[in-house]
Amino acid sequence: MKTKTIAILFLLSVFYAQAQYVIKDGADLLKLKKVPQEKAYIDHNGPILLSGEYLYYSVHFFNAQTNKLTDVSKIGYVALVNESKQFFFEHKIKLAKGHGAGDFFVTTEIPSGKYKLLGYTQWMKNAGLSQVFKDDIIIINPYLADQTALLPKSNTHLENYVDEKETKRSIDSATIALSTNKSTYQTREKVGLTIKNYKGPLGYGTYSIKVKKIDELNSTPALEATTYATNYFNANKQITQAVGDSIFLPEQRGELFFGKVVDKETKVPVPNIPVVISIPGKEFLLKFSQTDDKGNFYSYFIKDHKHAMAIVQIENQDKSYTIEKSSTRKLDLAGLSFSDFVLTEKMAQSIKDRSIANQIENQFFTAKPDSILASDPIDPFDGGIPEVVLLEEYTLFPTLEETLKEVVEYSGYRKNDQGKDYIKVSQDFKDYNEQYNDFPAIVLVDGVFIPQHSEIRNMDARTIEKISLIRDQFRLGQKDYQGIVSIETFKGDYVEGYSAPNSTVVPFERPVSKKNYFVQKYLAEDTSYQRIPDYRNLLFWQPQLRINESTYNFEFYTSDLDGEFEITLNGFTSYGKPLTVSKKITVVAQQLD
Repeated sequence: MKTKTIAILFLLSVFYAQAQYVIKDGADLLKLKKVPQEKAYIDHNGPILLSGEYLYYSVHFFNAQTNKLTDVSKIGYVALVNESKQFFFEHKIKLAKGHGAGDFFVTTEIPSGKYKLLGYTQWMKNAGLSQVFKDDIIIINPYLADQTALLPKSNTHLENYVDEKETKRSIDSATIALSTNKSTYQTREKVGLTIKNYKGPLGYGTYSIKVKKIDELNSTPALEATTYATNYFNANKQITQAVGDSIFLPEQRGELFFGKVVDKETKVPVPNIPVVISIPGKEFLLKFSQTDDKGNFYSYFIKDHKHAMAIVQIENQDKSYTIEKSSTRKLDLAGLSFSDFVLTEKMAQSIKDRSIANQIENQFFTAKPDSILASDPIDPFDGGIPEVVLLEEYTLFPTLEETLKEVVEYSGYRKNDQGKDYIKVSQDFKDYNEQYNDFPAIVLVDGVFIPQHSEIRNMDARTIEKISLIRDQFRLGQKDYQGIVSIETFKGDYVEGYSAPNSTVVPFERPVSKKNYFVQKYLAEDTSYQRIPDYRNLLFWQPQLRINESTYNFEFYTSDLDGEFEITLNGFTSYGKPLTVSKKITVVAQQLD
């Protein structure tokens, strides 16, 4: 029988508690310097946001040496911090060819203030704050009485403050141009938008498109791609650390999961011990790692995981262990500066009008939902075709042990040489000279790895929906297993309250879900939106448009808001050239007969 090997990762390097690698020698340093440093750009719908609005963003990560999209990191991060250097969120972004996108709802609990939007990878942290993308976000929460953070510090400050910011507006590029079917529209009217690429492959690239009402609240505009390229031109091209320094390692293979195993009695790190990491659920993930000589372990999750928690376990029950999940150290935000934006009296009416519009919009949010895109399906058996037994089709037996014996072929409880109970799966002999083995099966309940099979021997079979069986032989680290028994309960909640010796349940944040953003339409044959108010100030948002042709046509509809709107295409060619192109349109209120 062919033995399948589930990869076990050995940590050959030294990890500190904050998962930083120590550069051992000159050869080690030379290898690390060959890994290109990275840089990031975020396009967003700021800079000014009110409570009840969304911050939408699209992020690009680049190879700092070539200015092309990175192939180093597979995970990026977008964070929002306040003037006190507190993180309001830190989103984990799974990158597809260097790109990602997400959003954040500004709740009424977030105070008014000046914030910074940051973009980075773990690898970028080695170059410090100067490498990290930074742009200003202003949040105005009109529902809170305390607006101190946005008020002028003194009369002199107010007298010298200039709220009429000089805004650099881009014109149509010679490479890519925007055009609309006309320049003035009525409310709730369809707008035809054409994007022309005049330079063929020189214009190919990835861009974001937004159509936003020009803000009456003046502030420093969001950082455009063209300005960003100039500001970050001198970003570090490689790490600057030396032998003996500690660095953050890049997440080159996926999401990094790491921790430490310590002897519970002696408090001494435990070397060379296998560690099992399972992500529960129907589409479970199972990873095996092993501690290094310092008791540290790590693993990468390449596939999407559906559950925001993980179970870490030591199969060996001879001793008691403490398992600690580690986390990377946060960015050092010392020296981070913020916008000089202040609230003035003449902004009051604009804030009030916009706040009322947001309240109305949020009352009807269920009529205009975004949809989460389904992630790639996970095959927990990695290509193996399980034999599935649906228990409702059979006579029910009270316990799992009896069910395996009477209903599920090729499996059952046995005793090992030490007299301990374990579940054995019969071999599917493929070869006449294949040797018989007495290896235990890999057993999971709702995706939770079960190290001691005796714990579920008397499990109530009435709670079990189905049992899936794989009869292949597996080698996990230094141990052999015969087959997989995957038990699924009706409720799928076995992980809730799960507790076993030498195990711990820890949070494992999922990357941001990909979405299809709602696009409002007003069609003659569809009257469902006629009586629903429409106070969108962001008429259209597409976080990623890959241009590889000459012409693209889009359509979107104006809302009930009149005024000037700006269409902006922002991004980079496949050669790394930044492009920012914009065009204005005017919306006027419909004249009633």
